[in-house]
Amino acid sequence: MFRRARIAFAILLSALVTAPLVADDFLPELEAWRAKRVERLTAPDSWLSLVGLHWLQPGMNSVGTDAENSVQLTAGPAYFGTVELQDDGTVLFIAAPASLANVANGQVRNPQTGATALNYREGRPSLVSAQSVSFFVIQRGDKLGLRVRDTESERRTNFAGIDYFAADPSWRIEAEWIAFPTPREIPITNVLGQTSLSKAPGKAVFTRDGQTFELIPVAEKPEDELFFIISDATSGDETYGAARFVYAARPQNGKVILDFNRALNPPCAFTPFATCPLPPKENRLPIRVPAGEKNYRGQHD
Repeated sequence: MFRRARIAFAILLSALVTAPLVADDFLPELEAWRAKRVERLTAPDSWLSLVGLHWLQPGMNSVGTDAENSVQLTAGPAYFGTVELQDDGTVLFIAAPASLANVANGQVRNPQTGATALNYREGRPSLVSAQSVSFFVIQRGDKLGLRVRDTESERRTNFAGIDYFAADPSWRIEAEWIAFPTPREIPITNVLGQTSLSKAPGKAVFTRDGQTFELIPVAEKPEDELFFIISDATSGDETYGAARFVYAARPQNGKVILDFNRALNPPCAFTPFATCPLPPKENRLPIRVPAGEKNYRGQHD
């Protein structure tokens, strides 16, 4: 009996030694992170407030809810004003007096006509707003468009909440960081089929269930967080089909922490008016990652 007790104790001791050490604040920190995530997602200027994405044609584009407009909105003034796309890429806006539209962070070009140049190339974009609706210019490849928000959008007011896999500390992985001698440029394709090059500073290497995997993040600036665009065997079934995102702090002492409990849905999971990146081939994991956010159950068509 004494020998059996020693064997049982040895087994228990072995389990304690090999089990991953979990900080006492793992769950509280995860819950606080999730609460912040929901707070950002439901903010007035969040992805849930998007109600339109309209690509501009060269020349004059009339904007408003009236059917006669070349850019017809689903909310806001009947006639917002006109947006002119010039040959050199300059975008000018002239507000309709009745719309009471306001332009923030724009540059007045012609005080007599009220033409204002809308900034979109660098810094904060110009924001045109009236009532609960606003829009700004975005560029995707060689296309320019108006991204439209409504703080009273149905998606925002009827937000269904986020469903998660059960928190699992084993999916908080300390990966080996292998820095590239110089950042590599890797092709990232978005849901529109447009491909651009993004800088990858290195790769994270980890082992799971006896297999070794490598993930490549993008980070345009040295101070940026590492941004991993991933998919796995749950994609398209339990989780959003196109991708999920994982952010990680910059590596320390040759290690980087990949917390898949914080894998989150891209904006495209919540709205059709986003242009999300797809994972590079290196980041398409052949295993299930039952951690982080599940499919969004709210309507987003």
